[in-house]
Amino acid sequence: MESRTSQEILRLSGVGLTDRNGFEKILENISFAINQGDRVGIMGPSGAGKTSLLRLLNRLAEPSQGEIFFEGQAFSKIPVLSLRRQIVLVPQEPKLLGMTVQNALAYPLELQQLKNNEIQSRIDQYCQKLGIPNEWLERNELQLSVGQRQLVTIARGLIMQPKILLLDEPTSALDADKSHQVINILIELSETQGLTIIMVNHQQRLIDQFTSQVLSLSQGQLI
Repeated sequence: MESRTSQEILRLSGVGLTDRNGFEKILENISFAINQGDRVGIMGPSGAGKTSLLRLLNRLAEPSQGEIFFEGQAFSKIPVLSLRRQIVLVPQEPKLLGMTVQNALAYPLELQQLKNNEIQSRIDQYCQKLGIPNEWLERNELQLSVGQRQLVTIARGLIMQPKILLLDEPTSALDADKSHQVINILIELSETQGLTIIMVNHQQRLIDQFTSQVLSLSQGQLI
């Protein structure tokens, strides 16, 4: 029987991205394939196009050339909201949009019209897994440190139980111990639930600990 982690889940073929004016190339001729359950690290200097690549994978931007496929289907054929429930982006700058932690965690599940008991069960599950204490739940983002908001934002991504989780510098505001704890949780989820994770991170040690595949970007190209 074929392992579920051997099945291709995402493929980019000759993908390019230009700026809004269409003059400057941000990404050029990007091609790679990722299997379900893979843990992929994206590395490269500032301005290499790492965040732009994640935005393409969440359809916050559209490629100027080439094609992206999710489970064999072209991105352009998949409704955007459906895609974003399956490919979730955790941005580098965590924001709760003025909500309490409880409401911010519940909101994406409410949009999916899940029952209240299922929503609360997932919140409890992932808060416990990530070590988010109950007293945070009634706080808003002004009452949390950047690192605390970062942890909540990771929890919000995981609570949606996507097929692919995109992480942009998810541990940049966490201390070393918490960073390793989060990485270990992500590794566990990829190995036990087949979660595919694509992570931009500047910390070589965490990339080495985390990844099964590394993509290196320089000046918008894979090297």
